Amino acid sequence: MVALLGKVASLEEKVAAQAEEIARLKGLKGKPEIKPSKPSGMEKETSRRAEREWREKRRRGAKKPSAPVEERVIAGLDIPVGSRFKGYESFTVQDLKIVPQVVCYRRERWLTPDGRTIIAPLPAGIGDHFGPEIKRFILAQYHQGQTTVPRLAEFLRMLGMDISKRQVVRILTDATETFVAEARDILRAGLTQGKWISVDDTGARHRGRNGFCTQIGNDAFTYFATTFSKSRGNFLGLLRAGHGDYTLNDQAFAYMRRRSLAGPVTAKLSAHPARHFADEAAWHAHLDDLGITQMNVRPDPVTIATEGALWGAIMAHGFIKNTVILSDDAGQFNVGEHALCWVHAERLVHKLDTFTKATRIAKEKVRSLVWWFYADLKAYCAAPDPRRKAALKARFDRIFKRRTGFATLDRLLERLHANKPELLRVLDRPAIPLHTNGSENDIRCQVIRRKISGTTRSDPGRDARDAFLGLAKTCRKLGISFWDYLGDRLGADVSSAVPELHKLVALRCAA
Repeated sequence: MVALLGKVASLEEKVAAQAEEIARLKGLKGKPEIKPSKPSGMEKETSRRAEREWREKRRRGAKKPSAPVEERVIAGLDIPVGSRFKGYESFTVQDLKIVPQVVCYRRERWLTPDGRTIIAPLPAGIGDHFGPEIKRFILAQYHQGQTTVPRLAEFLRMLGMDISKRQVVRILTDATETFVAEARDILRAGLTQGKWISVDDTGARHRGRNGFCTQIGNDAFTYFATTFSKSRGNFLGLLRAGHGDYTLNDQAFAYMRRRSLAGPVTAKLSAHPARHFADEAAWHAHLDDLGITQMNVRPDPVTIATEGALWGAIMAHGFIKNTVILSDDAGQFNVGEHALCWVHAERLVHKLDTFTKATRIAKEKVRSLVWWFYADLKAYCAAPDPRRKAALKARFDRIFKRRTGFATLDRLLERLHANKPELLRVLDRPAIPLHTNGSENDIRCQVIRRKISGTTRSDPGRDARDAFLGLAKTCRKLGISFWDYLGDRLGADVSSAVPELHKLVALRCAA
């Protein structure tokens, strides 16, 4: 049946192409060219008034450099006799000095009476032939400055450094375990304490293969992970935040029942005393022993059971127990307490093609109602009111149950109305955003990195890219200089110590 439908679709495309060619040869008007629609601008339009009021209240103060100021007194020239000194007139100039430094440490060597050799230790932060300052510069330029390895190596050589591209890559990938671990701790803090997280994904290349980079974050942190899958099981695996176990508990079995796993399969899993599995191999061996892997039914019992065990592990570790997951309606993100982005919902209406005056009027009327409703939702989130909550629910039904006579639009409205619980999640949880713009802004740095450098070739390189881009975004959200953060972690000179980021994220999320 599927093959027949595919053949029919192929023939229809061929007939349409031939009809267009015949019309072109006859000099008739062909199929109208539909230009891609521009962004609707609903979020900006509904925020414009508040932004204007904020800008009117805002007053720009004097800007002062954050770096230490060195004072230099310039004596006057050709001062006439009898002139009176009237103090100084300040003129501030900002400049930058980049000077390579090569230090030769002459370490004392001692030979003990028992034949052992003792060598004086190197200073803190020195582990190889490159110091913490050049490592900080390389990491900041590559990840925050989004430059490339060849240009970075060439620039350092112009400054007088003896360094190769391979050495630059080694600095970018070798000493990343600490940073990858800190990025993982940040994710755990955000999943444990966060009231909400927003998620998104984009294409990524790794080892010459197409993959996907998933973003997880909120207004306190950002975390990236690149994998070769974008399934719901992959997303649930990421929500374990570095843990690799599988757990069968009450939450796991409840998840399986919600996903309509066959009763006999659930009974087999619940009857067996094993409840915790250390890794993927142990879990799949358990499924093989129970004969679940050999079952050929729909839905796939292995997939649903694995998702349930992943969900059980997430709950066992205390993650997202009271956290709303906000997404753009991609199916793999629909887990737990789920909310949908209003900007993506309205975009579906905005992108509808109209060919008659009646359909254009119907579309614009619905869009105006959605914009008006969205503005009132924003006002409700700023000042929640139980009476307005009931009114907004009833108004949602009036908007999305209407019939316009435009069949495509009516089907879309039915689809959006089916998502009512997720679209109106903000009525119960007004702290969550109405859109996923934050995720789209976060993931843009991954898109830029992909355009500049293409693919990563090793797992350490992939992990380093994801960790450092996430750390840079997290530092910005916490108001911390990424330059100071790198310096503190690498042992370079910094004005003040940078605390552990996961503790700051936990405090921000819990506030």
